Amino acid sequence: MFEIVLYTPEIPPNTGSTMRLAAVTGCRLHLIEPLGFEMEDARLRRAGMDYRDRAVVTVHPDLESWLEGRPPRVHAFTVDGEILYDDIAYQQGDALLFGPESVGLPNVVKNAEWVTGRARLPMVAGVRSINLANAVAIVVYEAWRQHAFRGSA
Repeated sequence: MFEIVLYTPEIPPNTGSTMRLAAVTGCRLHLIEPLGFEMEDARLRRAGMDYRDRAVVTVHPDLESWLEGRPPRVHAFTVDGEILYDDIAYQQGDALLFGPESVGLPNVVKNAEWVTGRARLPMVAGVRSINLANAVAIVVYEAWRQHAFRGSA
């Protein structure tokens, strides 16, 4: 399936919802510290509910430790991406990289040499961004759709 990567997420319910998404789609979730919450946060547990134990989640102490085992293709999602999220021909094992809720991916990350490309979700003018958990869901389902929802019931 795909690798969901949240770079320094800040809001527990968004991470909990993404954890639940990972469980129901067969994706693996990677969380890169520092996190804006504790993994035992009640809001994280509530959003992830009973899916928390079914999700494959790895917490990395920093970006460098995640980079050691990163897949060959890393798609960064950012409001200033050059292409739309559905213009990507996703491959099994691709990493889908998202930044923290308040500021998005920093330039040093989204412009790194190991980033395959930068994509965006379309939005109307004058709004800052879409909710992180919603953005992740949109991208994951597009990637999975391109693979005929392989593995679904």
